[in-house]
Amino acid sequence: MRFASYIAEGKTTYGSVVETEQGLAFTDIGARHGKHLQQWIAEDAMEDLKSIAATLEPLHQEKDIRYLPPILHGEKIACIGVNYANRNAEYKDDSALPKYPSLFLRYLDSFVGHRQDVVRPPESHMLDYEGEIVIIIGQGGRRIPREEALSHIAGLTLMNEGTLRDWVRHAKFNVTQGKNFDKSGVIGPWMITADEVDDYSNLKIQTRVNGEIRQDDNTSNLMFPFDYIISYLSTFMTLKPGDMISTGTPNGAGARFDPPKYLVPGDVVEVEAAGVGILRNGVVDESV
Repeated sequence: MRFASYIAEGKTTYGSVVETEQGLAFTDIGARHGKHLQQWIAEDAMEDLKSIAATLEPLHQEKDIRYLPPILHGEKIACIGVNYANRNAEYKDDSALPKYPSLFLRYLDSFVGHRQDVVRPPESHMLDYEGEIVIIIGQGGRRIPREEALSHIAGLTLMNEGTLRDWVRHAKFNVTQGKNFDKSGVIGPWMITADEVDDYSNLKIQTRVNGEIRQDDNTSNLMFPFDYIISYLSTFMTLKPGDMISTGTPNGAGARFDPPKYLVPGDVVEVEAAGVGILRNGVVDESV
């Protein structure tokens, strides 16, 4: 089942996503039951949530809502870097395959929802795209054994992990600045529940810019698959329900072209992964 967080009639709410003859529509579980998606996840009550959703008629049409990132109250957004084998080769630095995942953290303010524009700031015109599949943690834990890790997934969503390339090099040892400009990335369009995923190790992912395929890969090519990532991160941090983990982007980011193909106002980016959906955003300049 798919669950989205959104704004309708000026109120932030959430509900299931329903296919209708008129297009996508949304139940409004928030109006009836309060809470938010992260609370249902934390209470290990997703089956109850799905049962409630199945009894409700959709209340809002897609044209009447504004998408938000599906999880609005999770504690952490952890991002894995350089995880597809082809992506490591793309650096052309003759480096060996990494022994452990690269990691950085992002903040919710750096993201908008599906169909919202990302913002290119005046400080940089090197805004780049990175299509990624995102794990949403269900049952939390510390030092989670790898063989149990997949059972800790509540569901998946998608990310365009927008990056200001010159700002990731402002300091010697971190990339935080270039990864956290306000409204530079997108998460969504919704969360699909874990029971909708047959095989985490065989998910196709593709990124398109103005219809041109830029990134095209499969999670079978991950150097650090989902179960390893969850187990590894939980070694040093306590994963909590609603935490999101982006799992890396394939080769083909704009910075890797010659000359680079950075995003400009008017561009449209689509990230698509099998079973999840299509995450779409436009690009605008920040008004200052």
